[in-house]
Amino acid sequence: MFLRVTSEDAHGDGKGGEARRGGGRTRLIRAAGALVACGLVLAMAGAGWAYWHLNQNIKSVDIDGALGSDRPARAVTTPAPSASASASPLPSGALNLLVLGSDSRSGRANAALGGGDSSGARSDTAMVVHVDAGRAGATVVSIPRDTLVTRPSCPLPSGGTTAVAYSSMFNSAYSVGGPACAVKTVESMTGIRMDHYLEIDFSGFAKLVDTLGGITVTTDQDIDDDKSHLHLRAGTHRLDGEQALALARTRHGIGDGSDLGRIGLQQKVVKALLEQIASSKLLTDPTALYRVADAITGSLTTDTGLDSLPELVRFAQSLQGLTSQNMKTVMMPVVPAASDHDRVVAKEPAASTLWESLR
Repeated sequence: MFLRVTSEDAHGDGKGGEARRGGGRTRLIRAAGALVACGLVLAMAGAGWAYWHLNQNIKSVDIDGALGSDRPARAVTTPAPSASASASPLPSGALNLLVLGSDSRSGRANAALGGGDSSGARSDTAMVVHVDAGRAGATVVSIPRDTLVTRPSCPLPSGGTTAVAYSSMFNSAYSVGGPACAVKTVESMTGIRMDHYLEIDFSGFAKLVDTLGGITVTTDQDIDDDKSHLHLRAGTHRLDGEQALALARTRHGIGDGSDLGRIGLQQKVVKALLEQIASSKLLTDPTALYRVADAITGSLTTDTGLDSLPELVRFAQSLQGLTSQNMKTVMMPVVPAASDHDRVVAKEPAASTLWESLR
């Protein structure tokens, strides 16, 4: 690089030096501007990549397309009033969701948490969540996976349909026909249209709890379960992701060892998770917010009505008034099955009365 020196500069009259100093300031300002512009471009690119990544995380199933029109009527929803005429109002009508915890062993992380490889998958946890109109209160109804039901004919992901199955275990619907069959079975049992479907797997749940820094749960009795590797004294505990998953899945260390005993624990875990999310300062910590969003979107399978980041955000915003204190948790009334005392059936008329109250 060569620097040209004029005769005036050489004689030292000061004018050339002043010009150079002015040119240096100009170059410094331009360089700073370029750095700021580069920073903005990188920030925008980073935000764009983060949005793309979170959006790509979400897996979905076209429940409406698979089941067609042979379903209960959809509830009528009314939008909440908006402070801005130009803003799109958030939905505020009553809403019903089927939330499943899948015991799939697919993938190394799920296999390790699930206790080894296993073919297929079942709905390890099933909850019908009814959100009240106004979306400030909700009722969560757990369906025991060992409930014997009439499983309706379901469309298969590979084409064709299944035959109607009588006295079939509830969680077999998912293993036979996937999410669409699980939804159709629940709708057949309850007479309630499931507006949305949400599924989370083993590793996704554990990762979410760990990303949130754990959850706090109080147990009413000692839990000693070698199969889930969970050993807790009665009392309050701070659990990491693997421990929280074990608590939601344990059945041999409590009660009579049946599926019914763990449902109360599952409901405790769900409430604790909601409380931890509500108490986290996510909106003031973009890095933590991204980690939580990555954990949530990476572990979810949804219906196509919630399969994009804007739709999930809008859905979450509509539920911002819902707290764990305003959530009622119950179990579908059941009695031992006459044909198999290791299984249960819906207790009537109590079960029908429950579903009618939600309708």
